[in-house]
Amino acid sequence: MSVHELRRKSGDSSEKITINLGVVDLGQIDLLVQEGFYSNRTDLIRTAIRNQLVTHAEVVRETVTRKSFVLGLEHYSRENLEALQSAGEKLQIQVLGLASIADDVTPELARATIESVVVLGALHASKTVKAALADRIH
Repeated sequence: MSVHELRRKSGDSSEKITINLGVVDLGQIDLLVQEGFYSNRTDLIRTAIRNQLVTHAEVVRETVTRKSFVLGLEHYSRENLEALQSAGEKLQIQVLGLASIADDVTPELARATIESVVVLGALHASKTVKAALADRIH
């Protein structure tokens, strides 16, 4: 499965992904859509993914707790990072969901204040900030 990051419309909290399926699997999906079980391919795929996430919800919850992940959306503003810099502190970003770094954060400020980045989901930041943090993104 390959994942592609796209520019998001403001307020949009979804990511577009591309998956490769075998022709037999795809045919079965199309059959279920044709028979009215699902409105379209995407509906079936979303439902299947949600069902798997429900099945493994306890593992996700335990791992988020054990690894101290923020679950959901986390935004880092220039003001947040400047306050950390003034206090001489560094940030370890650990997010399961969406982590975003404000567009007005400079690469220099990001490097001075962000020690490491682990995001399971999506990281939204300017290209220059991502490039500055490339060696810290895991």
